[in-house]
Amino acid sequence: MSSIAIIGSQWGDEGKGKITDYFSEQADWAVRSNGGNNAGHTIEFNGHEFKMRLIPSGIFAAKKGAVVGNGVVINPEVLFSELATLADSGIDTSGLKISNRAHVIMPYHILEDEYQELAKGKNKIGTTKNGIGPAYMDKAARNGIRVCDLLEEATFKEKLESNLAYKNSLFTKIYNQEPLEFEPIFEKYLEYGRKLKPFVTDTSVLINDALKRDERVLFEGAQGVMLDIDEGTYPFVTSSNTISGGIAAGIGVGANKLDTIIGVIKAYTTRVGAGPFPTELTNQTGDKIRDIAHEYGTVTGRPRRIGWFDAVALRHAIRVSGINALSLNILDVFSGFDEIKIANTYELAGEKIDYYPASLSELDACHPIYETLPAWKEDISQVKEYTDLPENAKAFLKRIEEISQVPLVTVSVGPDRLQTIVVRNPWEN
Repeated sequence: MSSIAIIGSQWGDEGKGKITDYFSEQADWAVRSNGGNNAGHTIEFNGHEFKMRLIPSGIFAAKKGAVVGNGVVINPEVLFSELATLADSGIDTSGLKISNRAHVIMPYHILEDEYQELAKGKNKIGTTKNGIGPAYMDKAARNGIRVCDLLEEATFKEKLESNLAYKNSLFTKIYNQEPLEFEPIFEKYLEYGRKLKPFVTDTSVLINDALKRDERVLFEGAQGVMLDIDEGTYPFVTSSNTISGGIAAGIGVGANKLDTIIGVIKAYTTRVGAGPFPTELTNQTGDKIRDIAHEYGTVTGRPRRIGWFDAVALRHAIRVSGINALSLNILDVFSGFDEIKIANTYELAGEKIDYYPASLSELDACHPIYETLPAWKEDISQVKEYTDLPENAKAFLKRIEEISQVPLVTVSVGPDRLQTIVVRNPWEN
C-alpha cells in the first residue's frame, strides 16, 4: 500500500495535524491539496508546539519532502513567515515543493473578504477574513493569478492590471472604500515570485512519479467534510472541496490512487463560526469540555462551539468520502465525566432519520436522539496500549465502530505525538 489520505470527518479542528504528523514518520511525501491559511494545524512533539497554516504538517517527518498542491490558495507572506519560524526552530524545509498551478491570495482578496462580511451584516458567514473565499471565486471565474504567473513578469503585470481595475471599481462604487495602488502590489509580489521559484514545480508529475515508484505518499486534507463546498452545511462552509475527491483534484492524481482514507474525528464535536450544529451544548457541560480540551481556533483564537458526538454527520462524511478507517482524538477529555452521549439519529417532524439533511430549515428542526454511555474516572493520558484502556472507554470506542461500520486505526489520549495508541497500522494493511 503506497498512499494514505487523511481528512477531517466533522467541522474541522479534529486534530488532523497530529495524525498527519504521526503517519508521516513512515511516509516519503506529505501532500496538502486544498484550503489556505484559514486552516490551522497544531503539532506537538519533543516539548515543542508548532501552529501550521499553509505548510503541510508532514514537513516535520516525511522523508523526501512536503508538497503544497494546486488546490491550495497561497498567501506568500504567511508562507514565508512559516518558513522563517521553522528555520528558527532548526526544521529543514529544503524538501518543500509548491505547485506551479496553485492560486495566489492577493491583497484585494483579503479586503474583499472583509467588505463582503461587513455588507452581509447579521447574515455573515463568519469567515476568517483571510481572503480564501474571494481567491477561490476568482479561480472559478478564471481571473485568478497562479504561482506560475508570478514567475513571468509580463504575464503577472497584465493580469494584475486587469484584476485591479475591476477590484478598485468594486471597492469604490459598491463598498465605498479606497482603491488600491498598482505599483506597490506589483513590486511586492514580483519579489515573492523570485523567492518562491526554488520551491516551484509541477507537483502532479512529482507525486504521480512517486506513486509509480511505490513510494509512500500521505495526502493531507484541510478543514472537514461538513465544511465541504458541496457536501457541507452550505452556505456555512469553506470554499474548497474537503472530501477525499478534493484531494485527487487538488494535487492532480487519479482518485484510484487513494488507498486508505482515514477520517479523523474527536470523541465529541466542535465547529467554529456560524451554521447549523444539531448536537451543540450551550451549557456547563459544553464549557467544561472546551476548557479541558482548550478548544480555541488555531488561526482565529475564537472559542469553538462544543457538542456531543454526532454519528449522523459521521455517516454522511463516510458516505461522501469513502472513508475506510477512523482516527479518534481527545478521548482523554472524558476522564472524570459521569456519562458520554452519542447522537445516532435525529428526530425530524416526528420521524427518526439517520441522514444529514441539505436544507437548513430542516436542520434547524432536527432534534438529536442520544444514546448514553458511562464514562470513566481513570486518567488515560499515559496509556500506550488499547488493551490498557478502561472498559468504559473501550465500550465507547467499540460503539463508534459499530455505528460507523468503519474500524479505528488510532486513538489519541493527548496532544503529543507519543500520546497515540495504534490499533492497526494502515501502512501495513
